[in-house]
Amino acid sequence: MLRYEVPCDAPDAAWALLAQPGRWHEWAPHVRGAWGLGEPEVEIGRSGFVRLVGVVPVPAKIINKGTRSWTWRVGGAVTMDHVVTPDTLTITLSAPPPLERALGAAYGPVIRLMLRRLSRTATARPRPTRTGSPAG
Repeated sequence: MLRYEVPCDAPDAAWALLAQPGRWHEWAPHVRGAWGLGEPEVEIGRSGFVRLVGVVPVPAKIINKGTRSWTWRVGGAVTMDHVVTPDTLTITLSAPPPLERALGAAYGPVIRLMLRRLSRTATARPRPTRTGSPAG
């Protein structure tokens, strides 16, 4: 089992981004779309696909969902748990040993990058907009 974790100061915003397939592209730039996994949030028992850059759609099934967590099986052999706590974001990846090692080497850095980007996106504040003309 491989575990990736980053701090996060905005768990509510992070959960909204993590649990809604329609928003995954906001923090995971390699995700080009997902369908059949639940709307607006992932739903336990739903099967569908996720489209990644340069890859044919990959089958996925939501196999568990908690208050601030969900788990899916991707491609039939890989299980990923996604958890939001008050101060951290965690993804745990499990697969048969040879596949898990290969995924850790190839996809582990992507997972770390995604989690950092998710945390930054969740904590980002809209910049104030200037209205009217400057006083002169």
